[in-house]
Amino acid sequence: MITPQQRERLRGWFAGRLPDDLFESLVEVTVDREEITVVGRIPEPRLADSTSDAAREAAVQGRVQEFRERTREERMAVAREAEHRFRRKVSWGVECGGQRVLFTHVAAPVMTRLRQPERQVLDTLIAGGVARSRSDALAWCVRLVQRHTDEWLSDLRDSLEHVQRVRAQGPDTDADPEEDETPPPPSSD
Repeated sequence: MITPQQRERLRGWFAGRLPDDLFESLVEVTVDREEITVVGRIPEPRLADSTSDAAREAAVQGRVQEFRERTREERMAVAREAEHRFRRKVSWGVECGGQRVLFTHVAAPVMTRLRQPERQVLDTLIAGGVARSRSDALAWCVRLVQRHTDEWLSDLRDSLEHVQRVRAQGPDTDADPEEDETPPPPSSD
């Protein structure tokens, strides 16, 4: 797991490296073992107050698509540099008009062993038309848990960060070797 200090340095690097006119603001930089996702806010299309919801939604989709195509080369250059520096793939997303759209991002395979009752849950989701495969059903379950347990997961992440801080203060940290070295015993010559 990445530490809060590493997360802040990563966000700082992107804030400093991104062209000033790419986003209105940098909304979020998230990271896990495989991927860094950078999300920025882009301007909403200017529309009349009387514009229908359907037209407003289509305008936002058009704005997102225009941004994605227009900034592709700039974003790819930053991504190449970041991927080399941080050894993770970089994905992009935007917020516009109250919507969040993620562009192509990593779908990492996950191996798991499930007992029959757990497999039956997945198979029921498939039979009910909720998912096309066990993999799809498992991803659906993860999204459901994520949606309903944000507070619990946030508390768990905070606890893990506390454990990392305590570990960093332990005796096996990377301290200055000269400070930790015990002088050799006097020779018996």
